[in-house]
Amino acid sequence: MLDFLAENNLCGQAVLRIVSRGNAIIAELLRLSEFIPAVFRLKDKSDQQKYGDIICDFSYFKGPEYYEGKLEAKPELQDLDEEFRENNIEILSRFYLAFESVHKYIVDLNRYLDDLHEGVYIQQTLETVLLNEDGKQLLCEALYLYGVMLLVIDQKIEGEVRERIHIHRNLPLLTHTLYSPPGAKRPANYPESYFQRVPISATFISMVIGRLRSDDIYNQVSAYPLPEHRSTALANQAAMLYVCLYFTPSILHTQQAKMREIVDKYFPDNWVISIYMGITVNLVEAWEPYKAAKTALNYTLDSANIKEQASRYAASMESLKPQVQQLLKEGFLREEIVLDNIPKLLNCLRDCNVAIRWLMLHTADSAYDPNNKRLRQIKEQVINDSKYNPKILFQLLLDTAQFEFTLKEMFKQMLSEKQIKWESYKKEGSERMTELAEVFSGVKPLTRVEKNENLQAWFREISKQIESLNYEDSTAAGRKTVQLIQALVEVQEFHQLESNLQVCQFLADTRKFLHQMIRTINIKEEVLITMQIVGDLSYAWQIIDSFTSIMQESIRVNPSMVTKLRATFLKLASALDLPLLRINQANSPDLLSVSQFYSGELVAYVRKVLQIIPESMFTSLAKIIKLQIHDIMEVPTRLDKDKLKDYSQLGARYEVAKLTHAISIFTEGILMMKTTLVGIIKVDPKQLLEDGIRKELVKRVAYALHKGLIFNPKAKPSELMPKLKEMAATMDGFYRSFEYIQDYVSIYGLKIWQEEVSRIINYNVEQECNSFLRTKIQDWQSVYQSTHIPIPKFPSVDESATFIGRLCREILRITDPKVTCYIDQMNTWYDMKSHQEVTNNRLFSEIQDTLGTFGLNGLDRLLCFMIVKELQNFLTMLQKTILRDKAVVDVFKAMLTAANPVQGIVGSLCCIQQIANELNYSCKFDSKHLAAALENLNKSLLADIEAHYQDPSLPYPKEDNTLLYEITAYLEAAGIHNPLNKIYITTKRLPYFPIINFLFIIAQLPKLQYSKNQGMTCRKAADPVDWPPLVLGLLTLLKQFHSRYTEQFLALIGQFIRSVMEQCTSQKIPDMPSDVVGALMFLEDYVKYTKLSRKVAEAHVPSFIFDEFRTIL
Repeated sequence: MLDFLAENNLCGQAVLRIVSRGNAIIAELLRLSEFIPAVFRLKDKSDQQKYGDIICDFSYFKGPEYYEGKLEAKPELQDLDEEFRENNIEILSRFYLAFESVHKYIVDLNRYLDDLHEGVYIQQTLETVLLNEDGKQLLCEALYLYGVMLLVIDQKIEGEVRERIHIHRNLPLLTHTLYSPPGAKRPANYPESYFQRVPISATFISMVIGRLRSDDIYNQVSAYPLPEHRSTALANQAAMLYVCLYFTPSILHTQQAKMREIVDKYFPDNWVISIYMGITVNLVEAWEPYKAAKTALNYTLDSANIKEQASRYAASMESLKPQVQQLLKEGFLREEIVLDNIPKLLNCLRDCNVAIRWLMLHTADSAYDPNNKRLRQIKEQVINDSKYNPKILFQLLLDTAQFEFTLKEMFKQMLSEKQIKWESYKKEGSERMTELAEVFSGVKPLTRVEKNENLQAWFREISKQIESLNYEDSTAAGRKTVQLIQALVEVQEFHQLESNLQVCQFLADTRKFLHQMIRTINIKEEVLITMQIVGDLSYAWQIIDSFTSIMQESIRVNPSMVTKLRATFLKLASALDLPLLRINQANSPDLLSVSQFYSGELVAYVRKVLQIIPESMFTSLAKIIKLQIHDIMEVPTRLDKDKLKDYSQLGARYEVAKLTHAISIFTEGILMMKTTLVGIIKVDPKQLLEDGIRKELVKRVAYALHKGLIFNPKAKPSELMPKLKEMAATMDGFYRSFEYIQDYVSIYGLKIWQEEVSRIINYNVEQECNSFLRTKIQDWQSVYQSTHIPIPKFPSVDESATFIGRLCREILRITDPKVTCYIDQMNTWYDMKSHQEVTNNRLFSEIQDTLGTFGLNGLDRLLCFMIVKELQNFLTMLQKTILRDKAVVDVFKAMLTAANPVQGIVGSLCCIQQIANELNYSCKFDSKHLAAALENLNKSLLADIEAHYQDPSLPYPKEDNTLLYEITAYLEAAGIHNPLNKIYITTKRLPYFPIINFLFIIAQLPKLQYSKNQGMTCRKAADPVDWPPLVLGLLTLLKQFHSRYTEQFLALIGQFIRSVMEQCTSQKIPDMPSDVVGALMFLEDYVKYTKLSRKVAEAHVPSFIFDEFRTIL
């Protein structure tokens, strides 16, 4: 009969593809469960208020008109709905496809069963497929995987969340079959009603359960010959049966005989099972509502039985621990010992793995609900009777994994060399016999051996017999070898050859070689397969996490423990075989993504365990830095010898040396772990150490920045400068400690420091800017966030999401143009009422010291976003006012009140200018070559672009060339740019815009006065207007529009100055009016800030007026 899994067997390939897809779907569901957008849970009050109206569950279907009407009635809700969709559409699509694929899976399985029933596959029926070994396995797996999918969806993605995800995608109703009612208390008929939402052939279910009940479908019992190991041998089948029974709940409810048979065969000594990749189930709780199942399980749960099982495993733990440790002693596991004791070693492995499995599952916290009294009692009894000690169990797991790993490696080595060794032993034995034949010929000189033609012929024959042994026919060769050994023993006895020692030695050597041949021929791959089956640790995929603290503690005490842990991680990696086997057999393209998911999960766990090393290193580092800063005095260049003792400080220096040594020991510990392939991901210990150090650094620096930059807005004076100084000292401590450690752990400290600090700051800037963006950047989309080295997120303490937002808003608060006055010549802000200095440009140097260039750059970006927001709001309001109100006077009145705050925020341009200056200064100071190169490149690029516009035949960067975009980032980071020339928003044509701005500035002029010492200042503190922000604000506003608007605006100011001056001349007023002085000052400052030629201003105002104005200055 054709092989069921052969590529040309359509029947086998169809069901194999279904099963392969089932495993891939489960991996995708598990992956997605970690990416549920928090907003769908509606746990925060802010989320409920904001999104409550647009996120609804299946109650939507009862009255869709009501919900749609609510949306249509409020345009802002529609806008929010659209924004929400844009932000989450990608992840929602993934969820939708995953849920749809579950439904498609069961539809495809039903179609396959229908095809079998209708005879589509020639000579194949459900019965014949179930008679085939592979067919039987695949059909059982197909049903079982569907059940696992439903359970995984229910456990990992809450019912309410599922409904909200479905609704928001406006999915067809068919997928609502996947919803199950949430709630801590178990609903009635759950999960059987959930499993019956899509009907499946009752015959098929009945036959699958029949096979699972009666057969050993995976032939596992051969790997576990002892009867007491039977439930472990059938554990995977038991898990399948547990899931499949929910498809026919009548067996669980009423069929006591069947349930008794199932419990006796599969659960006589266990009640906690792992159903798929470590998802554990406690049958006591799971089968509580089912009468037949509960009754059948009573014997297993009898306290005498529990005591018997627990005591048995307690005894085996005590005997196995010394046994395995003896086997692991250096030099004990040699080749000949392994070959002579294969059955004993395998038995030891079986006993260890069975004991570990039973104890890990039956003492796992996740398997027992603490609120259930009966479960609590069972757990306590298990722990007491088995004398459970997690540390001892973990030690046995470590030793077993190490033993298993060593044995496997030895066996693989022996298998690869098997034929070569066998042939060499054969050659040696044959040659020995030939030599002996020559000895008895009397020709070869050997002490006093008489010629014996019979023996000569006999030994030649033996040599030929050995030579004729065939490696390929191992059974016949083995039998013949035993006969040859026997013959050699007999020849020694019958021919009295004992008297000649050399002959005896030759015979003994030949027998030894023949024995080695028998041993070598017995090295079979079946032993490796048995070890693979016995060593399965997939049940601990999730439980292992409860041992993390023990692992970390043992590493802290003894860093070399990492080498033993490597074997444990590799043992855990064997769990990947379970979901990948069928995907691989089906040659499915899902192989890579599923392998990456499970391998990634395991590598993440390895990183989590080994993170204790960087943590311990940083704890020691903190102590070293404290000693270096506070205790150890700096040794001066000249030192009197009588003071030498005071400076020696031997105690403190010894402590530093001791801590440094501890750090290097930790490093050594992790580097002892060789490069390991975990699943399909290569784990390099050096990379692990570096990533661990980065992770710890990120964690500590991010926390320090979060805690250190929280400001009290009511504090007088502001806490800004003291907190920045404190933060700078903290960051310097981190930096110095990193500088100190780098040589001891062989890492590039400065590189890591700069990369990680920039990542933290850029990520926080990105998160802060999200509040200004319609399409938010999610964590999984961010280029700065990483899964291996995550930047922690902290709950916001005010309107800002992150520390950079708090810092920015605090700077804007203390430099608010309503309460402060900025004196440009001194780069200083003064309080308008008290005239005290509030802050100066030293603030930005302090930020540079604390957060570096990245911090200043980030602040610059954030301020730009704020300006964009304000400009958009301002223009929206302007358009609405002008378009809706025909009375122009009212419009301008509204403009005056509305425009005031805008100039304030745009006043943050003063801060942006200061940031650019600080960046440019530090760039020229710290990296003069970079600054010079950037300036030259910038000038040459601009020259080329200008030349291109004058002569289009000259080259110009193409659209797909990123040069201009990339160079801008460098220039901004180095402060080589003019913030006042930036275009923040795209604008449409606005009628009367120059007039509105002109009227606005004219309306502000009476509130200001000119002072020789301070320039333009406000007349009354009660009606504050700060001059530099006003000028910069108007300048920026006009810059967003076509240059002709600026021309018209300047022309209006010029006209205003000329007409007032003409009036003064005709009325013979000698002094220049203050409004004219203000308007001229505006033109002067405009020319100064824009760095344009004076001719721009003189085009609108005669030069003699400027000359007269200068005499006033």
